[in-house]
Amino acid sequence: MPVQVKICGINSAAAADAVLRAGADFGGLVFFPKSPRHLDLEQGRALAELMRGRLRLAALVVDESDDALEAIANAVRPDFFQLHGGEAPERAAAIRSRFGIPLIKAISIAGPDDFAKAAAYGGVADHLLFDAQPAADATRPGGHGAAFDWQLLQGRSFAQPWFLAGGLTPENVARAIAVSGAAMVDVSSGVERAPGVKSEARIADFIVAAKQQVRA
Repeated sequence: MPVQVKICGINSAAAADAVLRAGADFGGLVFFPKSPRHLDLEQGRALAELMRGRLRLAALVVDESDDALEAIANAVRPDFFQLHGGEAPERAAAIRSRFGIPLIKAISIAGPDDFAKAAAYGGVADHLLFDAQPAADATRPGGHGAAFDWQLLQGRSFAQPWFLAGGLTPENVARAIAVSGAAMVDVSSGVERAPGVKSEARIADFIVAAKQQVRA
């Protein structure tokens, strides 16, 4: 089957339309004020309504409180919460139990030992997302356009489906899929012409390049 694609950081109606026309499988809305892709609740609600039923929606959050998660759940009604902070397995389990919303858990990768963290989320997260570990002085955990060594994923298996993220672009996504064996990919900054400004052409090119790769 074709590789599935998630376009994250959708923050305008034009970007949402481009993502839908290009045939993305997942769309990500960011609720994290330090990100140039951050949305307030009303923006998130409007974009979610544009895309609902045409792809699967993920609300990206970073170490959020229950009150904030409840507000996002009510406004956006996402198909997934994407936990992109330091949420421990116990915290992730509590979120899933309280809200009944499936989880994508992002795990930062710098070296081979970091994959061991995935096992702790085996009974909690519905999907994993492997992203490059941010620099020590970074103000946010993702969306930097940095990649990790894709070869580290060769031969590995996990209890749940997983996304490859971090540093992907229309130019390298085919190679990333071939090297890593990824069946799902996630991109944000790699389809932008400036931080937080999506490029319709790059969105389309990325999805075409990814979906030309087929996984059994």
